[in-house]
Amino acid sequence: MALATRTDRRPSFARTVWDSTVGKKTVMAVSGLIMLLYLVVHMIGNLKIFFGADEFNHYAHWLRTVGEPFMHYEWTLWLVRIVLVVALVAHATSAYQLSRRDIRARPSKYVHKKARASYATRTMRWGGIILGLFIVWHILDLTTGTVHSGGFQEGYPYQNVVDTFSTWYGNVVYIVAMLALGLHVRHGFWSAAQTLGVGGRTRDRVLKAVADILALLLTAGFIAVPVGVMTGVVS
Repeated sequence: MALATRTDRRPSFARTVWDSTVGKKTVMAVSGLIMLLYLVVHMIGNLKIFFGADEFNHYAHWLRTVGEPFMHYEWTLWLVRIVLVVALVAHATSAYQLSRRDIRARPSKYVHKKARASYATRTMRWGGIILGLFIVWHILDLTTGTVHSGGFQEGYPYQNVVDTFSTWYGNVVYIVAMLALGLHVRHGFWSAAQTLGVGGRTRDRVLKAVADILALLLTAGFIAVPVGVMTGVVS
């Protein structure tokens, strides 16, 4: 008599965690914090544009030589890009799947509809879409120069930034995206803290204040660049 063979296998620990709602929320929280850290550093770097073309262009060149001679030219920059792409894909995928799971779990209709959530909470999904589209535009504008207004100058980011924010649509796209970013950070930071167990009854007020300050500083810091070009401070 032939022995029956078992073909079913238990899913791996990583698969089990990913399939759970808690696992997806954790992935979303961690990936969001990684991108938040990058945004803080990126904003500080952007503000160097107020110190002049030489300073800003030198900073952009330094980003490509970080880690030399141990790291080859641009290797560190590409490593950062890869980490950001992985974080972005993980964040967007977990957000989408959690959203679909939430929709399936809801009753078909509510008797009373009350908008209890904050404006930032209600616009998280649309904000995510806006930011995703902005990232594509931003790369095509200032990294590859594909949709850049005027003549794109490789290795001269100061001039390219001035070109972009010398157009009305460049300013509109950027400012709208940064406002969406502020709302996204404001809600996302506090939500990530709750997911990772940092929040609590006594800490919620502090975490919300930190979220507000972070959102305000990032929004103001990023918007300062196009405003500087528009007002002639950066030219």
